[in-house]
Amino acid sequence: MASDLPRQRFVLDTSLFITGEIREDDESLEDAVLRLLDLVVTARLELDISCYVPPSIHDELTTMLRDRDVDEEVFSRLDTWVVRKSPDRYGVTIPADIVYEFIDEMSGRVDRGLRVSEEALREVEQLDPEALAAEGDDYRTEADRILSRMRDKYRRALRQGVLDSREDFDLLVLARELDAGVVTEDRGIVSWADEFGLRYVRGGRFPTLLEEYLRATGDADDAGDATDG
Repeated sequence: MASDLPRQRFVLDTSLFITGEIREDDESLEDAVLRLLDLVVTARLELDISCYVPPSIHDELTTMLRDRDVDEEVFSRLDTWVVRKSPDRYGVTIPADIVYEFIDEMSGRVDRGLRVSEEALREVEQLDPEALAAEGDDYRTEADRILSRMRDKYRRALRQGVLDSREDFDLLVLARELDAGVVTEDRGIVSWADEFGLRYVRGGRFPTLLEEYLRATGDADDAGDATDG
């Protein structure tokens, strides 16, 4: 039945595997990832749906999973059924308009970051030096708390909802190269997938999407058996 369907490819983001959106009830992260990979296996065997990750995301993902002490079976299935492929950074073309828009976006974010810093400085200026001196032995002074809030606001101003890493860019370039859908929970990647003209699926919806594809072709019952035996 796979031959009746157009070839589907997906490029997977780290956030797909880590998000709680893919878990059922009290399911652990490890069980949720194994169930997801079972679906990936069945979709590959029955529907010729291929899933990819760039090496940079593979490294990021495996580091996060190891930090969470998941079983080696997860890594074995991941390496077997999710194709690791470097994006063709020299061959894939990106419209100049997208680059201009990215520059404008970052310029605006830098301005917002400066305003956050200025607000924090004004708050510190209003502090009573004698009160600060009295807090000297405390673990965190009021100035420390202001700086902590500034870091959070600054991080949101500069990084939230924007491409902020090589991994993000690799994901989009590879998806453009393969004419693949992007699977992510990252709002910045979703936003720029639109700019790149790419299909995208929210990570939390991806297991359901695969199940619906399999159900439509009569293979849904095989999803749990693809790697048995």
